[in-house]
Amino acid sequence: MSIGFLGPAGTFAEEALIELVGPAGDLDAVPLTTVVDCFEAVRRHDVPEALVPIENSMEGSVTQTLDQLAFGPAPTMIRAQIVHPVRHHLVTGGDEEMAGVRRVLSHPHAIAQCQRFLREHLPEAETVAAHSTAEAVRTVSGTDEPWAAIGTLRAADLYGARMIAHDIADGADNTTRFVLVGTEAVPAGGPGVFRSSIVCAPRRDRPGALLAILQEFAMRAVNLTRLESRPARTGLGRYVFFIDIEGSRERDIAVDAAITAIEQQGVAAVTWLGSYPTTGPTGS
Repeated sequence: MSIGFLGPAGTFAEEALIELVGPAGDLDAVPLTTVVDCFEAVRRHDVPEALVPIENSMEGSVTQTLDQLAFGPAPTMIRAQIVHPVRHHLVTGGDEEMAGVRRVLSHPHAIAQCQRFLREHLPEAETVAAHSTAEAVRTVSGTDEPWAAIGTLRAADLYGARMIAHDIADGADNTTRFVLVGTEAVPAGGPGVFRSSIVCAPRRDRPGALLAILQEFAMRAVNLTRLESRPARTGLGRYVFFIDIEGSRERDIAVDAAITAIEQQGVAAVTWLGSYPTTGPTGS
């Protein structure tokens, strides 16, 4: 099984992928440099699927993932999701202790999730963004500079880095939701708890446009698990709405009826992102 993920080896995305599909020995995991690279690899059919982060419990949505789903040059579908616990550690490639660290590298979300620790323990250190936590660990492991990285213990083991501070995130219950994207929908008969996702783009700016969308779900007692807006890229004040729905369009009549009504009433264009099984500590 060949699946892409936000790499290099040692990222939380790789950990989540192994948890989702099974032992690493049964998986041809293909590391890709950025979220956009993951989507492009799927669209080119370099890999049939790729796992990317979409939402963190502390820092919110990964906007690159949302924008690729909504505005990408070719359609992609969500085929599965997993909610994975995130534990950040400060590691270095040399003998530096924390007081000697002058630069901290990591993914921007990881840096943001550790702001309190950085302010209290490394107030003078420069923070530098990397494409991923594992890339940051790999970089510091290969330099003699007084640098450290925020990353996983797996990355530290892989690249020969040394942990100098343990569990440094600002919140104890830090989790990231990852989605597996591909070009085809999941078969309707699959087992497990399902979620569905759509993007709604109001056709024109008018009072009550969002309410008209939400009413279709409310009148059918369909539960929404997430609602978020993103700029529509067509001018200031114009937005699209990402909506996650409890249930499957193929298996739940009310879910299908609500989405069909939105499509038919003409108030918004609907992009269908798929119904897919959910996995993770929350069970949904």
